[in-house]
Amino acid sequence: MQRGNLDDLAAFLIVAREDSFTKAAAKLGVSQSALSYTIKELEARLKLRLLTRTTRSVSPTAAGERLLAHVGPRLEEIEAELAALSELRDKPAGAIRITATEYATNAILLPKLAKLLRDYPDIKVEIINDYGLTDIVAQRFDAGVRDGEQVAKDMIAVRIGPDARMAVVSAPSYFRNRREPSKPQELVEHNCINLRLPTHGGFYAWEFEKGSRELKVRVEGQLSFNTTSQMLHAGLAGLGLTYLPEGLVQPHIAKGRLRRVLEDWCPPYPGYHLYYPSRRQPSAAFALLVEALRCRS
Repeated sequence: MQRGNLDDLAAFLIVAREDSFTKAAAKLGVSQSALSYTIKELEARLKLRLLTRTTRSVSPTAAGERLLAHVGPRLEEIEAELAALSELRDKPAGAIRITATEYATNAILLPKLAKLLRDYPDIKVEIINDYGLTDIVAQRFDAGVRDGEQVAKDMIAVRIGPDARMAVVSAPSYFRNRREPSKPQELVEHNCINLRLPTHGGFYAWEFEKGSRELKVRVEGQLSFNTTSQMLHAGLAGLGLTYLPEGLVQPHIAKGRLRRVLEDWCPPYPGYHLYYPSRRQPSAAFALLVEALRCRS
């Protein structure tokens, strides 16, 4: 076989991981026809079929699975080493992809990244907001941002925010004809605003703790969203109780636009952490980003 372009292998890996030419083409920024031609050329050089195609799905063949399992990690190591060459430049440069929640992006990432991006114009940061427990290796992210309790043990984790709390709130108008809940179990009697999680399409269970008691309550209500900003707006409109980060709702509580309940059931928990694979060889740009985000208090 002639030595093929590494880009062809990278394209195959993305198609195999996404199980879709449509999604892979969107991620690569190419047309589906061009991507299909690239894969066919790769298969022709290898004299092997790598993907099984149907009208509804794409899946790796046995040869494709082997390529995915054995070549994929090596290709990622090559890309990491190439990225590390940016350290030899006068100014660190490179693109960094991060998965984070919407609130972590607004409250932690953007304020801390502002100076870094001004000082290093050749560093580019792409932030994808997602509430699922994203596999950053499989999805080709450089790092993720989640609560400290959610970070996998095999990852390097760097604290980037202080301990945090959640809050159950709604507008005062919501309570005009309703009794405030005094314990989490009473939430089943209320109209609650749910957060839809991308993982398995389920709703986020509200978590509570008091002393040695820990509870998870699956609430119900008329509204559900997939972002916290929409939940906040619905809460401010008095459309139901909502469960949000304390930092997001505190300014509205202070001004009387929101009323908080079950505060004694919402203790602090480990705040946001940046996490990334332990085998990752950090580039100069990534090392600067870690230091810019690191929590100093």
